[in-house]
Amino acid sequence: MSESTPQADERKQGKLHQLFDANFLDYTSYVIRERAIPDIDDGLKPVQRRILQTLRNMDDGRFHKVANVVGETMKLHPHGDQSIFAALVNLANKGYLVDRQGNFGNIFTGDQASAARYIECRLTPLALETLFNKDLTEFVDSYDGRMLEPVTLPSKLPLLLLLGAEGIAVGMATKIMPHNFCELLKCQVKYLNGKKFKLYPDFPRGGIVDVSDYNHGNGRLRCRAKIEKVDDKTITITELPYTLTTQSLIDSVEKAAKNGKIKITSINDYTAEDVEVEIKLPRGVHADETIDALYAFTDCEVSVSPNLVVIKDSMPCIVTVEEVLRHNTDRLLHNLERELNIERGRLRDKLHARKLEQIFIEERLYKEIEEKISYKAVISTIRQALFPFADELIRKVSKEDIERLLEIKIKRISRFDINKQQKEIQAIEKAIAVIEKHLQDMVGFTRDYIGSLLQKYGKGYPRKSKLKQFDEVNARAAALSNLHVVYHRESGFMGHKVKLENKKKDIALTCSEYDRILLIFKNGLYRVVGVADKYFVGNDLLWMGVVQKDLVFNVIYRSGLENLTYAKRFIMPKFILGRDYRLFPEHKRSIIQMLALGEKEIRARISLVPSSRARYNSIEIEMDDFLLKGPSAKGKRISNRVVRRVSNITGKPRKQPPVMPSLPGLDASKNKE
Repeated sequence: MSESTPQADERKQGKLHQLFDANFLDYTSYVIRERAIPDIDDGLKPVQRRILQTLRNMDDGRFHKVANVVGETMKLHPHGDQSIFAALVNLANKGYLVDRQGNFGNIFTGDQASAARYIECRLTPLALETLFNKDLTEFVDSYDGRMLEPVTLPSKLPLLLLLGAEGIAVGMATKIMPHNFCELLKCQVKYLNGKKFKLYPDFPRGGIVDVSDYNHGNGRLRCRAKIEKVDDKTITITELPYTLTTQSLIDSVEKAAKNGKIKITSINDYTAEDVEVEIKLPRGVHADETIDALYAFTDCEVSVSPNLVVIKDSMPCIVTVEEVLRHNTDRLLHNLERELNIERGRLRDKLHARKLEQIFIEERLYKEIEEKISYKAVISTIRQALFPFADELIRKVSKEDIERLLEIKIKRISRFDINKQQKEIQAIEKAIAVIEKHLQDMVGFTRDYIGSLLQKYGKGYPRKSKLKQFDEVNARAAALSNLHVVYHRESGFMGHKVKLENKKKDIALTCSEYDRILLIFKNGLYRVVGVADKYFVGNDLLWMGVVQKDLVFNVIYRSGLENLTYAKRFIMPKFILGRDYRLFPEHKRSIIQMLALGEKEIRARISLVPSSRARYNSIEIEMDDFLLKGPSAKGKRISNRVVRRVSNITGKPRKQPPVMPSLPGLDASKNKE
């Protein structure tokens, strides 16, 4: 045996890689084209196309047991019966192409269909009228070569946008939204008229849809349930968002209630033909605020990201809804033109045969072959006899035409009615003239055809989803304030799992899990943090509160560098979570002497260090005499003298008018807003 070398091992490994690459590419191509991604021409996946073709082959006007349909489809579909059954149920529940009899499940509750042996189906009149035409259909051998299956169906409907589709292939996925039947056909008419059009989804479960970011089928949708307020303690959900069922919706509501995001007493599902989910609220909780919370914390609002990937010219590609509709409309016009040409050809053949028959009988050409003894002589005689009438015929006489004349029975010749034959010829000529008129204006004919479909079937497919632009629900505003955050001064910890032990020293507040907590320390440091279970802040916390956008802070502080006291006002500062900021420069003697919240009527009494030469030892100031500045501003100096104590006297009657010292750069009359 020859020993292996590194070069030989590399060659073997390279061949193995090539084998894997080739097989994987074949598999990828098969999954993309033959299973997951629909074709842009008829909007169907292969399994759906095979089901519809099988139903057409079996069609006799009556319902067929679904188990039989699945079995027949397996002659065309090389996969298991469960995939066919699931696709058939899904197709039937869309309500356009397949009539149902029996329990096909419930798209509202998510209940499954009965077993295939208990339910029945057949094609709808709409499907029979718009999907099939053997003359226009290209057939290929099925997977085992025993039968023929269509490459695509000559659909006269934009099925891709009508039904929608979802599929996951190898390295790509598609998610196409369903659209309204009437709107699709009306947009086709607009396109034929050269006008612009816009298309938006319509979901079978109804709901409210914000299409602001739809981006022609490749953007984002926000879908909401339709929620009605029965009374202040009762809410009813009557329509569902896309892909949601009442069971999944109830699960999300119960989960939100369990996590403390909403409060409910009970939730009950009374859905039958229409959606009805009833939510009862407890005492102290109102319907209006709960509706916002349902949109914020449950699946009553969901976000959907469409992705319009289709098979076009045997290759996957991303397109827009407008491109799909234009493609389908152009294909409809082309198919209708082909149908008219085929029908005109048949009528011309029929007219040719009728005129030949008329000439053959009326001119008694059959008498000229009575004495002919050979078949060849008979054919030749008839051909020569018809030659003078060539101008009256539609085309040249063929051998098949002559053979057809020779097959006419004597009984028919003897009972030949000239007037009846002439009427039939005139009717055929009239029909040909009508077709030729349509062929001269195919756009108008296509418009009329679409209009006939709208008139015949449009009333059965009203829009179910309501298009509406709505704002994002503020989860922070809708959240329940059900957390009690405590600052325990002795240990220096704060959080909603910290216990309140000393009501005089400790600080407590109520907030939601989405709130942000502003911490202000005595030394002028401030920080914003999230709501935590337990968080160490130290022992010198001065104030703790929920961040509010327009909250006004009134601060009086002593600057340790100058040993002077300053006053300033500012609005809730901007922040980065967890970062430390300062209200004034750091110094070991710098300290906040007063902190008060509010925009008006905040007063403070300033007690000064006594002086034998001073006329007063205290003053009162109004904080709204100071302009609103940034949190890092130095503020206005209150006095040249050392401040001994600052007292907040907000709400107390004023004993004397505020006395402001005459200091350089400080004039009370100029500082008022």
